[in-house]
Amino acid sequence: MGSTSVNRRDVMKRATAAGLFAVPAIGALTSCASSGGGDEKAEKGKKSKKNPLAVKEDAPLQVYIFKGGYEDKYARFVTDMYEKRYPESKPDQKSTEKISTLVRPRLVKGDPPDLVNNSGDDNMDIGKLVKNKQVADLTELLDAPSWDDPSVTVRDTLIPGMEDMGRFGTDGCYQLNISATVYGNWYSAKMLEETLEAEYPRTWDEMLALCKKAKAKGIHGWAYPGGHPRYMLFSMYAMFAQAGGRKAIEAMDNLEPNAWTSDAVKSVFEAWEEVVAKKYVLGGFDSQQAHVEMQTAWTKGKAVFVPDGSWVENEAKDTTPKGFRMAVGATPSLDKGDAMPFGTLYSPPGEPFVVPAKAKNVQGGMEWMRMFYSKESTRNFFKEVSAIPAVKGAIDGMDLPPGVESSQRAIKAAGKNIVIAFFREWYPELFEQDFNGAMRTFMTGESSVKETMKAMQKGADRVAKNPDIQKIKKS
Repeated sequence: MGSTSVNRRDVMKRATAAGLFAVPAIGALTSCASSGGGDEKAEKGKKSKKNPLAVKEDAPLQVYIFKGGYEDKYARFVTDMYEKRYPESKPDQKSTEKISTLVRPRLVKGDPPDLVNNSGDDNMDIGKLVKNKQVADLTELLDAPSWDDPSVTVRDTLIPGMEDMGRFGTDGCYQLNISATVYGNWYSAKMLEETLEAEYPRTWDEMLALCKKAKAKGIHGWAYPGGHPRYMLFSMYAMFAQAGGRKAIEAMDNLEPNAWTSDAVKSVFEAWEEVVAKKYVLGGFDSQQAHVEMQTAWTKGKAVFVPDGSWVENEAKDTTPKGFRMAVGATPSLDKGDAMPFGTLYSPPGEPFVVPAKAKNVQGGMEWMRMFYSKESTRNFFKEVSAIPAVKGAIDGMDLPPGVESSQRAIKAAGKNIVIAFFREWYPELFEQDFNGAMRTFMTGESSVKETMKAMQKGADRVAKNPDIQKIKKS
């Protein structure tokens, strides 16, 4: 198909339970869209009010769940719901950290599972799956009546922007997420207030001063996972937007020639270069479990901040001491000339699911997702993993743990100033390989700001010039 992009419509607005944020439309490439119903092997039942997706009630269902920070108990709850509704289906749930290793060969063979939680380091390239028509169009699911209220569609129960995240340059929707992820600077409110007697830094000068104060007490300002250096971008991305505005991050998504060498990007890297040079960063976590090692050091009080996502509250629960009061802060402003204000937040939908197009039970895969988006399931999801579900008002009135409560406050404070790194979804290899390598040498002080920006731009240019990679363009 090559490199193709066509603007589809004006910029859309996306909201989450407590705030709004802008999401761009993406190009309509109708030639890439699949029919959305799998193929002739897919089993269908009789459509009815009780069975709006025409699930074949005795058709087996197989679900693959990524067993990462969210574990898999939340998914088992839904699988049990499915079995209760369709007892003859005998649903089979499998959990693994190796999604691509186990699932991709089955996609190629034409015998895939019926639903895949395509997450983790070993996830499948969703852009390639869409281009090769290996995943089903989920528009039928979005148009279906919601589990709790037949008068409301599934689409209308979800936080806006979910459908756009799953388009990948097509008219259909090929991926749906289950949570709202908040990225930023995670910290212990107890440490900040009691140990350091400080407030959360709103400017970079205040951040440097806090790191200096922490160092005097034998505490690093930051910890980062050397095995996964790209985690640093979880804290840096909103800073790019603050410094250069939405145009700066749109340039990144659009693979523009100077996206990673702009003055805005330079100012952010220069700010972090000072943190590295003054040895405020605790490193040395170089294994594949580097993120867990980093988080453990952090919960033990060895560092003030970690670059992370809102899954950390659940993932680090076993090492988090009582009274830690986990919280997330937006990235501090660089100076008064920033294009976007303090509070700008990187918060996209998270934890993606796909239904393979050649699955034998495509309808069952979509039905599982319809069940997940029910009030009963999303509230259980929250109880199990302390993550914000991607369903409007799902956790209203519930008691919230510190991290989730802090995330909700950050979302509300950000309002319209929430940004999404679409390039992570569109070009995962770029993020996970090129940018990972560039961030590794930067965080160890082996490469300068100029060299780091050049390396990241080189990676973006490589993707832009590759005719085999589908290009998606923001409008």
